[in-house]
Amino acid sequence: MPDAPVLDIDALLADPRTRTIVCCGSGGVGKTTTAAALGLRAADMGRRVCVLTIDPARRLAQAMGLTELDNTPRPVVGVEGDGSLSAMMLDMKRTFDEVVESHSDPERAQAILDNPFYQALSSSFAGTQEYMAMEKLGQLRAEADREGTWDLIIVDTPPSRSALDFLDAPDRLGTFLDGRFIKILTAPARGAGRGLGKLLGAGLGIFSGVLTKILGAQLLTDLAAFVGAVDTMFGGFRERAEATYALLKDPGTAFVVVAAPERDALREASYFVDRLEQDGMPLAGLVVNRVQEVRAPELTVEEALSGAQRLQGEEPRTAALLRLHADRMRNAERQARITRRFMAAHPGVPVASVFALAEDVHDLEGLRAVGSLLATSRSDP
Repeated sequence: MPDAPVLDIDALLADPRTRTIVCCGSGGVGKTTTAAALGLRAADMGRRVCVLTIDPARRLAQAMGLTELDNTPRPVVGVEGDGSLSAMMLDMKRTFDEVVESHSDPERAQAILDNPFYQALSSSFAGTQEYMAMEKLGQLRAEADREGTWDLIIVDTPPSRSALDFLDAPDRLGTFLDGRFIKILTAPARGAGRGLGKLLGAGLGIFSGVLTKILGAQLLTDLAAFVGAVDTMFGGFRERAEATYALLKDPGTAFVVVAAPERDALREASYFVDRLEQDGMPLAGLVVNRVQEVRAPELTVEEALSGAQRLQGEEPRTAALLRLHADRMRNAERQARITRRFMAAHPGVPVASVFALAEDVHDLEGLRAVGSLLATSRSDP
């Protein structure tokens, strides 16, 4: 099988036409570290970069100078060269609050913010984080266009059970907020005390009574109050989601799919690549992260195990190192087989394979090391 094309990270970062990079993939594959490393490398190359992170590990947050959760981009000190780097961590609820405050008069906005249903929706409703990540991306791009603050925005997508949640959840939330079903749900509370059965008919009245018993009158009352308060905003949610979705399809956007060299992670990556192609979104390539590095590949698994057996009595430490080498070789060969299956299924997708570091990234030099590995990687693991 011929090698896949190599993902040229430096060319992607240096291209002034690249204005948004979206790092996506399933959870636990290193998306946040990859996004931060790309941002620092781009800044070192002279770009004015803003990195939107979602849930960075404490060490990574400290490496970027982010000591507290903050929904506002903050400058990162330590960039080499003429570029700049700002970073922020998405505050899902604060972003939702900003949307409410910017599209309502103060009295209506406060009624929404105080509503128990809204508080639950903005904090924990499935799909809210993904929607708000796209909302914040739209805000950052608008600010960049208006004020020239950044020429490159890098987005670390939310950790999800499925990589496709990032593309699907905003539409699901928009459908929920402006759909007919939510209006049916609120019918009992809206019609309370006003002859609901006569207004809606016997059939819907019975249905509403059942909903009241299942969900509770107070929940429906809160929901009805929320719907009444945001009635003029319903269309806005969908319009903004559609506008950001169009932004993701813009030629200035590049998707970088991040995966570990494991079967489940690369299966998710394969689904995501197919979906991006189906939706006509610009895919830059795949980063295979945390690849097992073997420094003595000329020593085969069989040779290492044979040597370990011979030396077990005389040199137990050497024998243990040989067995460790054999395990690493087996793991590396397994990772290579899994990755090549992906490459065979997607022969035109550029690939970068990045060796695993010996320790977690905890400072800017660690991020620079990851960026260097990304830039000098090859497609074949």
